[in-house]
Amino acid sequence: MSSLRSHTCPFQPSVGRLPARKNLVSIRNFPVPTARKELSTASGNSEERTRSLTVPERRSGRGGLINVQELEERETRERREEVNRKIASRKAISVILRREATKAVIEKKRGPTNSKKLLPRTVLEALHERITALRWESALKVFQLLHEQLWYRPNSAVYIKLIVMLGKCKQPEKAHELFLAMIDEGCVVNTEAYTALLSAYSRSGHFDKAFSILAQMKNTPYCHPDVQTYSIFIKSCLQVFSFDKVKVLLSDMERQGIRPNTITYNTLIDAYGKAQRFAEMERILVQMLQEKDGEPDVWTMNSTLRAFGSSGQIETMEKCYEKFQRAGIQPNIKTFNILLDSYGKTRYYEKMSAVMDYMQKYHYSWTIVTYNVVIDAFGRAGDLKQMEYLFRLMQSERIKPSCVTLCSLVRAYGQAGKAEKIASVLRFIENSDITLDNVFFNCLVDAYVRLGCFEEMRGVLKMMEQKGCKPDKIMYKTIIKAYSASGMTSHAKELWELVKSAEGTQMQKLRPDF
Repeated sequence: MSSLRSHTCPFQPSVGRLPARKNLVSIRNFPVPTARKELSTASGNSEERTRSLTVPERRSGRGGLINVQELEERETRERREEVNRKIASRKAISVILRREATKAVIEKKRGPTNSKKLLPRTVLEALHERITALRWESALKVFQLLHEQLWYRPNSAVYIKLIVMLGKCKQPEKAHELFLAMIDEGCVVNTEAYTALLSAYSRSGHFDKAFSILAQMKNTPYCHPDVQTYSIFIKSCLQVFSFDKVKVLLSDMERQGIRPNTITYNTLIDAYGKAQRFAEMERILVQMLQEKDGEPDVWTMNSTLRAFGSSGQIETMEKCYEKFQRAGIQPNIKTFNILLDSYGKTRYYEKMSAVMDYMQKYHYSWTIVTYNVVIDAFGRAGDLKQMEYLFRLMQSERIKPSCVTLCSLVRAYGQAGKAEKIASVLRFIENSDITLDNVFFNCLVDAYVRLGCFEEMRGVLKMMEQKGCKPDKIMYKTIIKAYSASGMTSHAKELWELVKSAEGTQMQKLRPDF
């Protein structure tokens, strides 16, 4: 079977595809040493290990020599950006005030006489706002108000948007009620409407019901499933690693004469890569290259690079990068973030520095993901000086740190034995509006356990209570293990009894949106 490893260039030439630009060289043309890195963490301080990865060298405009022209251009650009920010701020205030006025009007006119005389724009804007924010309960109330208006006419597009929203909010029963109401009102029920309903059930894990809807679509005129229907269903199955159901759906597509498109293939490649099922991933990729309707794009490249890079297969990742570039697929900022993350976690610091030099040369702006990746790399290497410099640089460029950023800082300070630095991170949090989650608190507890700071560790539980977060099993087990290792068996036993009593209640692990 064909494989990425065996092909020198598996991509077939495509008619009409733009050729790669001459000034966009391959990652292998970077000044990267050919020698393999030493995996051992032998003697030598952290600054020597990351000597090749220095931010001032990467960003000459920050830490190196700056000529007068560059400085003037930078000041002009910053002044222009400041003016744009003020204009955007005024517009944002205007939007907020208008939305608040809309809410006030709706609340005021809910009486028996005025509720039917609202302006269409007022109600529709309020409904759109709630659908976008996934506030399904409030959205249904506004939709009920929409129903009461004298100018109301049934619209299938509004119903479909609401059904999709309810699917994202894991409310399939409510979605089914709206679907039936849509039919009762005489709206046209088409493939898109059935696909929205199927998505609502599949997102919630009700696959039997989803397959039942799929069968119903096949027997309903003008509502036959299309490639979008199957792609959405396949994605829902892949999110719970139900690969057997995916095979059934792919076989069904083939029997129906429906060919997968680029989105279908990208979904499969990304899921197989994250599950480290590389044989299936490569088979899907080769199959994609043989199809006319499934040309690879930058999403295909990013999924493939992430799969090999996250598993430490750096050489295979670099070969894939070369092949995608020869096929005319150009990288984006996400591509470079994946390369930086892969090199950083495998301690290829010189290659990581080469990628940053390349980004600087071709004016790729750093995003919060870029900063998080590089900050984490310095933190893991123990180079706190460069890590702190990047954290300050991130704030000077008005990029708001996230929980991922704070986790990297706390983890690095915990490994370096810097309890006072962790306290400075907590002071920074107090003066910011960053929303904390359980992953950050688990990281904070783990750092205090490493340092043996039991008083501060207990303080984390109080902080979580103030922030409205509930400790999960991972945190409790970490604290119990720390107490047991320190001979504090009474504390460990007391906490263990608390965990056992709480197992009857729902103790869920909250995961952040990376």
